[in-house]
Amino acid sequence: MDEIRSWPFLWAWLVLFAIVLLRAGATYALGRLVAAGVVRRWQPGERARRAVDRVHRWGPPVVALSFLTVGAQSAVNAAAGLARMPVPRYLLGLVPGAAIWATVWSTVGFAAFYAVVELSEGRPGSLAVVVVTALVIVALVVVSGRSGRRR
Repeated sequence: MDEIRSWPFLWAWLVLFAIVLLRAGATYALGRLVAAGVVRRWQPGERARRAVDRVHRWGPPVVALSFLTVGAQSAVNAAAGLARMPVPRYLLGLVPGAAIWATVWSTVGFAAFYAVVELSEGRPGSLAVVVVTALVIVALVVVSGRSGRRR
């Protein structure tokens, strides 16, 4: 990936876009293959059918937003495949999500990644402070979200 940083922006973006399209699309396809085998043996009830309908309806925005996360992309793409989200609807989330991902990684993504690497090599204590700060922020967001729903 170091080499991509030296390429013209458009070429770097296109390569990253293609990589994520192929990777996420393959994860979705594997989910569909698994679902095809399971669904043949299982007849879902009404509740399960309603849940799958919701995934089909709201899945594209979730797929697109998953590309802004670290670690959730594969799970979301596999889940879309397992839920057998129709391919055209899946593509409505995949294409903009991949464009977002390629934009982030061809601009600030690499810079942020290498800043963390340099920080960890120079002063491991500094990296610990960054990680703890991030965890505290996430915890505060989760707790405030839960307390807001209870009111």
